[in-house]
Amino acid sequence: MIDVTMAETVWQDVEEGTEALLQEWLVQPGDTVSAGQVLGVAELVKTTHEITAPATGVVAALSVAAQDTFARGAVLARLEPKS
Repeated sequence: MIDVTMAETVWQDVEEGTEALLQEWLVQPGDTVSAGQVLGVAELVKTTHEITAPATGVVAALSVAAQDTFARGAVLARLEPKS
């Protein structure tokens, strides 16, 4: 499985303990996605960020629901590698 997280660079200069809000998912479990494809949108400190697929695969699970918050390093979704 491939973990999907929000890019570490997005969290630079963000106060420890701050959480982001997962605004929406643009994919569903079972969808095939390509590396770099936008999977969802999150908000962190009043700025919107795209969550992208780190590799090509099939969405196996969405670990954080839309409108839920999550911490730095949280696994937001999991992809099953596609060969």
